[in-house]
Amino acid sequence: MKLATNQLVVKAKKFAVPAALAGAFALGAVMFVGHGSVHAAGAMDDNSVEALTALDRAMEAVASRVTPAVVNVAVTSRGSESESSDGPMKGLPPGLQQFFGQGGMMPQQPQIEHGVGSGIIISPDGYIVTNAHVVDGATKIKVTLNDRRVLNAKVIGVDKLTDLAVVKVDAGNLQSIAWGDSTKLQPGQTVLAFGSPFGYFQFSVTRGIVSAVNRPNPYSDDPRKPGNFIQTDAAINPGNSGGALVNAHGELVGINTFIISNSGSFAGAGFAIPSQIVRATAEQLIKNGKVEHGYLGIGMNDVTPENAHFFNLQSAAGAIVSQVTPDSPASRGGVAQGDVIVQLNGKDVENGSALQVAVSEMTPGTKIALGVMRNGKPETLALTVGEFHGKTEEASNEGGDGGEGAKTGKLGLAVSNLTDDARQQINAPEQVHGVLVQNVRPESPADDAGIQPGDVIVEVNRKPAQSASQFASELHESGKDVLLLVWSKGNASYRTIHPDGDEPKG
Repeated sequence: MKLATNQLVVKAKKFAVPAALAGAFALGAVMFVGHGSVHAAGAMDDNSVEALTALDRAMEAVASRVTPAVVNVAVTSRGSESESSDGPMKGLPPGLQQFFGQGGMMPQQPQIEHGVGSGIIISPDGYIVTNAHVVDGATKIKVTLNDRRVLNAKVIGVDKLTDLAVVKVDAGNLQSIAWGDSTKLQPGQTVLAFGSPFGYFQFSVTRGIVSAVNRPNPYSDDPRKPGNFIQTDAAINPGNSGGALVNAHGELVGINTFIISNSGSFAGAGFAIPSQIVRATAEQLIKNGKVEHGYLGIGMNDVTPENAHFFNLQSAAGAIVSQVTPDSPASRGGVAQGDVIVQLNGKDVENGSALQVAVSEMTPGTKIALGVMRNGKPETLALTVGEFHGKTEEASNEGGDGGEGAKTGKLGLAVSNLTDDARQQINAPEQVHGVLVQNVRPESPADDAGIQPGDVIVEVNRKPAQSASQFASELHESGKDVLLLVWSKGNASYRTIHPDGDEPKG
């Protein structure tokens, strides 16, 4: 259990920020200085003041209605013996550590850790939604209600794939929050974020807007985790994990879960799990104590203006199948590598992330119809959704856009034939065929596309890469853009690359 409950803090590049000028606005008039003279701006008219105060009153009403459903979550967990080791004992084999304990032979005791987070009451009988990482490894959970009561809570269920958990307190007639529809959120819409920043400032509320919706999943530990995050500039800090993001009606539209920041604190980019995912997950956890996630067994890329023409597509929408797991629901249903999924049960598929979320919420055994474009021609495939069983399954949305050795200065990489020895070294399965990437020139087109030594290039411009020499020949004959299918560490994805000297197509 980490002290900071926002476990995922993505480091952003540093940008220069101008000094704040908010203090001057708080005085009700702005002083402008120019050419040695000072002028006072005119006072705001009554209509403007009334509009601002009306907005304030509306936000105050929302905050007063939601705050009683907000809780502080304090967690006690027990660290491992190895984590508690310090000083000269740290790193010693367990069999030797006993000889270096205090008093000569004192065994090391597991370290007690404490964490803080937030939660939101979703039913009057005490069910509370929070983040999975808030209660991860908890041995004791204390929930502080808005009326200052402190109650013991028990974990009902945890779903690490969505980073959601449900806990329950033994109480009744609690004020709960109403569910909102996150699919209706639009950038620019007003939202409020509730929680306990830093664990000390309980029942705080901040106001902002929806900066963006449908943000892809940035987690690097498991690309199969669903995305569709809500981005907001409402201040979210460590300790806000598990707190509520609500719309202007006071309805729950998201659960605050991580931030992107250089410092680890608020930097204007907070992210929440949409209620579309939260509600479905919470209901399953309450009913079954676990979540059964739907699973197809495919890897996907988004269709973009850069890669659409390689698949004979007229528009940049849909999900490109970059990988099909053998003996998976997708393979049994006839899905093939290079298919572009454009519809799910008759509804258009915008991108891979949207498809991934939709399938993940389905009950295993559900019959579905996938509309695909195969070599520019439409087909409909009938599939049965399988059940996700963790990292033994292959299903991800990569997003974004790809004998003798051969150097390809056009892309900035060197490749060789994939030998049996090389296959064993990179743990590539027998069904993966192509050429092995030996070297990648820094700041080259290949480097920009994320290609690394040890990757296997399976296809070039939709044609199999059968040998290093054939691969180099295909590049020589290709046009400006190059589409590569790249196998990397167990996942395959399409990469659109702009060779040196070529401008990206808009």
